[in-house]
Amino acid sequence: MKRIIQETEDGSKTIFIEDWEESYHSKHGAVQEALHVFIQNGLYHFIHTNNPIKIIEIGFGTGLNAFITLLEAEKNQCSIEYVGIEKFPVSKEEYIAISFFENVFQHYPELHSRKEEFKKYYEKLFECDWETWQNLTPYFNLKKIEEDFFNLKTIQENEFDLVYFDAFGSRVQPELWEKDLLEIVDSITKSSAIFTTYAAKGTVKRGLKSLGYKVEKRPGPPGKREMMVGLKNILLPPNS
Repeated sequence: MKRIIQETEDGSKTIFIEDWEESYHSKHGAVQEALHVFIQNGLYHFIHTNNPIKIIEIGFGTGLNAFITLLEAEKNQCSIEYVGIEKFPVSKEEYIAISFFENVFQHYPELHSRKEEFKKYYEKLFECDWETWQNLTPYFNLKKIEEDFFNLKTIQENEFDLVYFDAFGSRVQPELWEKDLLEIVDSITKSSAIFTTYAAKGTVKRGLKSLGYKVEKRPGPPGKREMMVGLKNILLPPNS
C-alpha cells in the first residue's frame, strides 16, 4: 500500500495510507491530538503517583505518543515503563521524513536547556532494538514489540496501569474496535486501570462496559467532537 508523508494543521507530519484513505494521526494536528487524548486524558491521571506507571500503546506507529510520554516522564520526574505494540513498524526513511522533534519539543519550554540531550533520546527511541527493554532516560524505559494486537497474551508483559488505544480507525479495521480485542487488552491490565482512545464508538463503549469499566465521553481534540476514556476500579477526584 502506498504511504505518503503529509503535514497536519499544527505543522507536524503524519503518514497517509492512500489505499485506505486513512492517516496515522488527525489531519487537524498530530501533536495536538496526542497531547489531548493520551496525555491530558490518560497519563495525567497517574502523573503524581510515587509508583512506576506501566503503559501499553496499541499502535506504536510513528512513536509520537511514546516520545511525548518520555518528555512528560522527565518533566515530572515520574518513572514510566512503556510497551509499544506495532504490527508494521515505520521504516527508517519514514521516521526521517516525519521528524516531529521540533513540533513536540516547543510544548516543553521548561526542558529547553536540555534540548541536545532530548534530541539524542528522540533518536534512540527510533533506533533502539525491538523486543527488549531499553533504558532511554533516567525516568523512561521502553520496549517495542512487533506483534499482531490479537496476540497480546504472548508478549510476556502485563499489569498495565494505562492503555493508549491508538489503532487505525474502525472504517478500515473494524475488528480492532470489537469486544474480542478489548477483552484481550483488558486481560493484561491491572485490576485498576484506565483505557483512553481518540474514538467514541458505541461498540467500544459497550465492550468496555461489559468488562467492568465506567465509560466517559469527553471533549475530543481539535476537529473531533468527542473521545472516550474507560475507568476500571478508578475513582478520579473532582475536576481531575
